Amino acid sequence: MRRCLALPIAASLLFACGEGGASGGRDLVASGSEPVGARASENGKAHGSLPPTATPAFTDITLAAGLPSDVGVLPDGTFALTEIMGPGVALLDYDGDGDLDVLERRCPLPGKAREPAPDRLWQRQPDGRYVDVSAAAKLADPGYGMGVAVGDVDDDGDVDVYCANYGRDAFYRNNGDGTFVDDTAAAGFGAADSWTCAVAFFDADRDGDLDLFASHYVQFQESVVCRRQDSAREYCGPLSFTPTVDTLWRNQGGGRFVDDSARSGIDARGAGLGVACADFTGDGWPDVYVANDAGANHLWVNRGDGTFLEDGLERGAAVNRFGKPEGSMGVGVGDVDGDLLLDLFVTNIEEENNTLYAGDAAHGFLDVTPRAGMTRHDLGFTGFGCAFLDVELDGDLDLAVVNGRVRRSAVHPLARLAPFWNPFAEPNFLFFNDGKGAFTRAEVERGGDFVARAEITRGLAIGDLDGDGDLDLATSQPLGPLRLYRNDAPRAGHWLLVRARTGKRDALGADVRVTAGGRTLRRLCLAAFSYVSSSDPRAHFGLGDATSCDSIEVLWPSGRRERFAGGAVDRAIELVEGEGAAQ
Repeated sequence: MRRCLALPIAASLLFACGEGGASGGRDLVASGSEPVGARASENGKAHGSLPPTATPAFTDITLAAGLPSDVGVLPDGTFALTEIMGPGVALLDYDGDGDLDVLERRCPLPGKAREPAPDRLWQRQPDGRYVDVSAAAKLADPGYGMGVAVGDVDDDGDVDVYCANYGRDAFYRNNGDGTFVDDTAAAGFGAADSWTCAVAFFDADRDGDLDLFASHYVQFQESVVCRRQDSAREYCGPLSFTPTVDTLWRNQGGGRFVDDSARSGIDARGAGLGVACADFTGDGWPDVYVANDAGANHLWVNRGDGTFLEDGLERGAAVNRFGKPEGSMGVGVGDVDGDLLLDLFVTNIEEENNTLYAGDAAHGFLDVTPRAGMTRHDLGFTGFGCAFLDVELDGDLDLAVVNGRVRRSAVHPLARLAPFWNPFAEPNFLFFNDGKGAFTRAEVERGGDFVARAEITRGLAIGDLDGDGDLDLATSQPLGPLRLYRNDAPRAGHWLLVRARTGKRDALGADVRVTAGGRTLRRLCLAAFSYVSSSDPRAHFGLGDATSCDSIEVLWPSGRRERFAGGAVDRAIELVEGEGAAQ
């Protein structure tokens, strides 16, 4: 019933490791780029209007990659809120072989909420195809899947996985041999029964290990029935239920956690969905931003003494420019206008524009949504997952947004689902940045398969799946299937992919700045953002026509600042804390 366009996937590039220079950088991948200027606008610059191109930006490679591309006949919904909200997807290197595998979180089919729907772990093969290794790896969580967090909580060199569920969450510790063990109870998480949505590993107290922030949605009651004005059944919104309090789990060392929410001051209620952890105040301590559905968003400011202060309203990121809270879902983080300040993007429900909060040194954040140029496109759509990424490598951050309604509306012409679900289906968005934070929407001829169908999409994760230096996409849906989109955009420049490592693990939250071609670009090493998903945490830089990198500066989560030598571009490098020059 669904149209699937698939092209053969390129084989994976082999990862080679060699010593770098005195800076401590290690060269991981080297590959060629298309010529600089291969994609230029009519005025000769990389930015500007979006003329048609011979090759659309994204190609659906789901079927070619060996993944199921359809789910067959879909059962009608039961109007239980849980069945329309999730799940997420994760890109992770679980086996340490240097390429990205895929964890597909799953939900039970409508009407079968109590029947397990185990997650699927897809291992990437040398030929670029994926194989289901869920059973062998023992990572097939049977819970009602929502979010996922990936990080090395015990600093043993492999990534562990936290599965957020409607019901009991689960934590899986990586054994380092390609298998996992359910270590939920031993790690201190217990068997709390709630509705957990987005989860994020980050070093809240800068003590060298990863803590966990978990957003919780509402106290859902299946007995509550909601109807439209014409008395027809409809999915309830969050205001029909009691909002909850989020949780901060503090790592006590070795991956053993304790609930530290009350002592830390995490006490405000909200219908929490998307989460992103970064230093939003510029004081060197990681803060937490939470997108709340139908309530003011939270900005938990880290005081540096183990406690947090909710300061979203004062810092301009809680409500929109009219002073109203919105139905917020996903969170994107990045410097979209090149001023080296972090900006926030929040997806919202239909009849509300998605919101762009520009970082402002004097005020914290300012709602600059109108000047971003997206308002005439997104008002009638419901956004969930989102991500800033440099699609064509021209040096600025473009934007991908996945959509899907939570209440029925007119059927979109591209909808090809079952009759019950078609009124919820919407196409995704791809916006190209002009370099100053103004965006232009790519239609199908430019955006490709990513924007060419209408479905009910929720999760969005980004990462370089095929090792060619640009970022690809993975998306998830409540009723499936998982989809992979290969980046085929004609290139406007060169690239650099930076893995920041502290000890044996990825330094989640590291702030990386690359100076090349007369400008400095700022990117973060983040896995947790978007909506209930986890991305490749390496910092990716499109460099435009810069043929070399002058220097790299890293502000580590510990607070240490180091400078590393630059060098060649079009490669992936690894930087290790303590091996750079102190700043």
